[in-house]
Amino acid sequence: QVQLVESGGGLVQAGGSLRLSCAASGRLFSSYAMGWFRQAPGKERDVVAAITWSGGSTYYADSVKGRFTISRDNARSAVYLQMNSLKPEDTAVYYCAADTMFSELLGGEYDYWGQGTQVTVSS
Repeated sequence: QVQLVESGGGLVQAGGSLRLSCAASGRLFSSYAMGWFRQAPGKERDVVAAITWSGGSTYYADSVKGRFTISRDNARSAVYLQMNSLKPEDTAVYYCAADTMFSELLGGEYDYWGQGTQVTVSS
């Protein structure tokens, strides 16, 4: 029902910025809470940020507060993650995710997710 494709990852030096994009296809995009999670080798999958259907509420992991900003554009069926002041510990594969319930998304439950985009931050 919803297909997600991430883009915008790459290699950046510490302190730099990247903007990740998630393009969605599907007729019910605006009904889904959206989020980003990441996974580094040998580490657990972590929710990075999430946003409600309307964009009225957001969530950020403590590790990225003040540095990352999530936003969505329902008219374009897209969600974005602006990442500033990147640190080497931000290195991971970043995935876009969708769920019908914001609370489930925060709990690590996803109805859909994308293929991921690699973010590498050099020291």
